[in-house]
Amino acid sequence: MPAQVPVRGSHGAFVPRNCRFMFGSGTRLQQSRCVSSAAVRPCRLRVSAAQGVNQMEAQSAADATPTPQEQHNGSSNPRQKAQQRAPLDSKDAFKSKYVPFNSVKAGRTDDTEQYSLDDVVYRSQDGGLLDVQHDIEALQQVDAAEWKRRFDSRSGRTAWPYGSGVWSKKEWVLPQISDDDVVSMFEGNSNLFWAERFGRESLNMTELWVKQCGNSHTGSFKDLGMTVLVSQVNRLRKIKPDAVQAVGCASTGDTSAALSAYCAAAGIPSIVFLPADKISLAQLVQPIANGALVLSIDTDFDGCMKLIKDVTADSPIYLANSMNSLRLEGQKTAAIEICQQFDWEVPDWVIIPGGNLGNIYAFYKGFKMCQDMGLINKMPRMVCAQAHNANPLYRAYKKGWEHYEPVKAQTTFASAIQIGDPVSLDRAIMALTETNGIVEEATEEEMMDAAARADLTGMFNDPHTGVAIAALIKLRENGTIGKTDRTVVVSTAHGLKFTQSKVAYHSKQIEGFSGHYANPPTPVKENFGSVMDAIREQFPSMKKYT
Repeated sequence: MPAQVPVRGSHGAFVPRNCRFMFGSGTRLQQSRCVSSAAVRPCRLRVSAAQGVNQMEAQSAADATPTPQEQHNGSSNPRQKAQQRAPLDSKDAFKSKYVPFNSVKAGRTDDTEQYSLDDVVYRSQDGGLLDVQHDIEALQQVDAAEWKRRFDSRSGRTAWPYGSGVWSKKEWVLPQISDDDVVSMFEGNSNLFWAERFGRESLNMTELWVKQCGNSHTGSFKDLGMTVLVSQVNRLRKIKPDAVQAVGCASTGDTSAALSAYCAAAGIPSIVFLPADKISLAQLVQPIANGALVLSIDTDFDGCMKLIKDVTADSPIYLANSMNSLRLEGQKTAAIEICQQFDWEVPDWVIIPGGNLGNIYAFYKGFKMCQDMGLINKMPRMVCAQAHNANPLYRAYKKGWEHYEPVKAQTTFASAIQIGDPVSLDRAIMALTETNGIVEEATEEEMMDAAARADLTGMFNDPHTGVAIAALIKLRENGTIGKTDRTVVVSTAHGLKFTQSKVAYHSKQIEGFSGHYANPPTPVKENFGSVMDAIREQFPSMKKYT
């Protein structure tokens, strides 16, 4: 797959404490004009009397490929072409709803507490998190082979909205939403590449793969979840305009970038709460560029999270943080996509950086749904990699999950996971328990060395991916992960958003770091002899050339 090149910045350039960007003093948030909705027309269902089950027709026109007439019809845009597709025999063929996560964890299927996805609700009656539950029995009426065919036929195409890696799995994400309400920038479909040289030379591994989720519109995996959340908000603003007038989030950087971009695409006001002096300049400038109201607050992420929860409880501002389970529905598609890219085979290990921990559960949900639907026959073992300076899950894991205490997160180059009291703790513990998973940690020097070491084989890793690679190195060295184990490292963001941390590392400006893999530029004078001397010094085999 062709890689898209996103933009990233760096650790070290921070939000000024007096920074407060606004739409204008005293400006009220204005509702954007509603777009007329269209009927849901994603595919055609055919009932087989012989089998007594629903079968989706294997026709490319209903999947992704426009007809020649559509392709040459200059008056039809992608949304109009989506409306021309054959409709479902029943628009309510597949459904989803909110249920308490505690019911999911306990395996209860008869819980009477449930909510429509059109309800503005974030917590269950007992104060716990909610989870999006799909009608698996209805989805299972379509066999696994047909789901594979359908997903494969949509991948990487331009038909709206199926060209997105998220919306190509629409029936498994938000089956009831109209195509016309979808807000997408064709996110997902990120490359899964074989890290052959790094695996062979550094780890003695034959099957090391890196899932480049940072190759996305705003440079991080957060796009996968935000397209789902903002699409649902787009729908809510049409049916409940007084209930949702803006969207807000607390962020360590990447969430705010994704939220502001997708809200800007839909014309929806966005508000982001950022911890002052805690994120990179590139992460700060993205929501500014997209017109968000950016509040730089003198606290850490956990303090921002408390404030955004209070604000959204008393205003028509929709909460976009991962305690809102809609985002996880988009993020889980990265796991489905990994299976798809391996021709529906399952890796042995998946290693994911963890901060607020929603992504750990999202990947579990994606793999588990594939298993429940018969597309795969086993689950991978999952590893959550945490920064030592923000490692509450690692500490709980080392105590056998018997005791958890939030921590005061210390500064880390992996700023997006600098979270001491993760919202999705219980979700992550369930995911790791169900997959016989592991939690590992990495110090600041370990993560930066690991990222730089892998960069020498052609990558360009952000510090969070460095945390995951450092965890892999430890698990390989102690024999937990075998030489031939197919292992996927999830790169959650692009290194270009953290260039200042790389500059600091390679210039050996980080106090206490040896910078073992640092590669600073070599100053030379402007003459042929000086240039050749420098080349010969680096490459001794060239000393025979004069």
